[in-house]
Amino acid sequence: MGFTLAEDEKDLGGWTVNYRPPGGGRYSGKLVVTDRRLLFDARFDTSLTGAWKELIVFEGGHGYLEIAKASMRSVEVRSGVLGRRVVVILNDGSEHTFDYGLLSMKKIASAIEAR
Repeated sequence: MGFTLAEDEKDLGGWTVNYRPPGGGRYSGKLVVTDRRLLFDARFDTSLTGAWKELIVFEGGHGYLEIAKASMRSVEVRSGVLGRRVVVILNDGSEHTFDYGLLSMKKIASAIEAR
């Protein structure tokens, strides 16, 4: 993974999930949640367009996303016919969606909400 944790930063868990950025697309990869940040290492672009969006930094075949928890306004768990997802809404109103298929999102949502 392309991230380094700060010396006093606590790792709260990691999951292989899908990420849907505000501008569209769908990326599969590893989400690591710390007490300060959400860190996503995109391994595969699973969207139909296959285009990297401006929020993901491309480096060495991977896309990296970092969201500071201080920039998060709210976290919502949404369920639908196609699965469950966690939506992180930032202070600027943008929505970042992480889904885990049909599996429960409760542990992921709890880790994201923890500070």
